Amino acid sequence: MSVAGTPAFSQDWPSAPVKLVVPFDAGSTPDLAARLIGERLSTRLHQPFVVENKSGASGNIGTDMVAKAPGDGRTVGVSIAGPLGVNGLLFRKMPYDVASDIALVSVAVSQPSVLVVGGGSAISTAKQLAAMLKQRTPISYASIGAGSISHLAMAALVAQAGGDAVHAPYRGSGAAVTALLSGEVNMALLPAAAVMPHVKAGKLRALAVASSARSASLPDLPTLSETGLPEVKGDAWIGFIAPAKTPAAIVRSLHAQIVQVLAEPELREKLRLQYMDPVGNTPAQFNALLAADVARWKPVVEKNKINLD
Repeated sequence: MSVAGTPAFSQDWPSAPVKLVVPFDAGSTPDLAARLIGERLSTRLHQPFVVENKSGASGNIGTDMVAKAPGDGRTVGVSIAGPLGVNGLLFRKMPYDVASDIALVSVAVSQPSVLVVGGGSAISTAKQLAAMLKQRTPISYASIGAGSISHLAMAALVAQAGGDAVHAPYRGSGAAVTALLSGEVNMALLPAAAVMPHVKAGKLRALAVASSARSASLPDLPTLSETGLPEVKGDAWIGFIAPAKTPAAIVRSLHAQIVQVLAEPELREKLRLQYMDPVGNTPAQFNALLAADVARWKPVVEKNKINLD
C-alpha cells in the first residue's frame, strides 16, 4: 500500500521490528487500541509492530520499560492517564519521571466511561441514582482498581452529588463487570468496551457517559450533566509514547503516521466497534491534556486519602 509520507518516515526509522509496549493485560482497552493501530502501522511502514504486554503496578512497569528503553525507535508504547500522571499522586516514589524520561507522541483514541447499573436494578434512570445518593441510601460501586480513573471519577461523582457510597476495587474491568452482573455491587463508571456488550444483552443498564459532551460512539447516551448529575470527565484516553531520548525526527514521523492511520475509514470503523473515538492530537496538546487530568484528580486523591504504596 502506497501512502504519502511513508518514504520520509522510513528514512528516519530503523529497519527493524518495533516493540509496542502495553502496560496492561492482553484484552484490556489499551491493548485493543495498540493492536488495532499497530497492525495498520505495520502494514503501512513494512515493519512489524509487535505488542508486548507488561502489566503491573497500575501501569508503571510497562511505562517504565518504555522510559528506560534506548531511544532508537525500536521501542514505543501506549499508556493512559494513570501511569503518565495520576500515579504520581498515588505513589510516593515513581520509577520514572514523565517530563524527563518520556516523549509524548499523540493521544490516539478516547473512549467514554459509561455509568452503569445491573440490568435488574431498581435504578432505571440517572435521576433516580442521584436521588439515592443524596438520600445516602447504602450503595456500592466497582472500579478497576484503587486510584484508577474509574475509582476517582466515581468518587468525585458521589461527592459532588452530596452522597456516599462504598468503593469495591477489582483487578481489571472484567472482574468489575462480573461483580456488577452478579449483583455484588450496584454501579460503576467503566470504559464503554467493557460494559456495552452487556448493556446490549440487557444484563446491564447504561445511564449516562462521563464526558463534557455526548460521545460520537454512543450518541444516544446523555452526559451526566444532562441527567442532573454533576459533570465528571472520566473518559479513558490512550496515547502513544516513546523514550525521551528518541530523536525528534522519529517522534514527528511517528506522530504523522498515527494521524494518517486514524484517518483510514477501515480503522475508524474497527475503533467505532470498540467504542473508541479517534483523536490524533499533537505532543503539545497531549501534554496539556495530561496536565489538566492531574489538576482535576489531585483534589480527589487528597480528599479521599488514596495511595498505592
